[in-house]
Amino acid sequence: MASELKLHLADEAATVSGGSSLGQACLAAGLQQGLTLYLNGQLGAGKTTFCRGVLRAFGHEGAVKSPTYTLVEPYELEAHRVYHFDLYRLGDPEELEFMGVRDYFSAQSLSLVEWPERGEGILPAPDLEVELEVPESGRQLRLIARSPQGEWVIDLLQKLLRAS
Repeated sequence: MASELKLHLADEAATVSGGSSLGQACLAAGLQQGLTLYLNGQLGAGKTTFCRGVLRAFGHEGAVKSPTYTLVEPYELEAHRVYHFDLYRLGDPEELEFMGVRDYFSAQSLSLVEWPERGEGILPAPDLEVELEVPESGRQLRLIARSPQGEWVIDLLQKLLRAS
């Protein structure tokens, strides 16, 4: 099984498409144990744009905004729950305990966490780390598996990409 995957995303449309492909792989892997993705990258790297693609794969058709001020945006989609966290404005990781953050990370849910380092010590370990870098053109996507389930998702994603 693969533990890492790198892709070049030429523009915003490719970033959404990359997120959608990852979302399809997550769905194919099933979410019986839940799945946690950490999204890393500088401001403007495309983390929320990538999340928009993931959410589209799960059936969300509306707008996707960064939950910078609310910290979490829940999406109840068909048979799954997706939680999009943006911890950029989090003052102290303990604030997550007050909002009952552990309840969000459950079976049958996908949690997308932007700025996860701000919740260190409170958040569960990720299954996948998603790194978005901004080279001279486009975006560089790097997926790193941090659990057997994360490896399975990367493996499924590679199969999906080869088939398309």
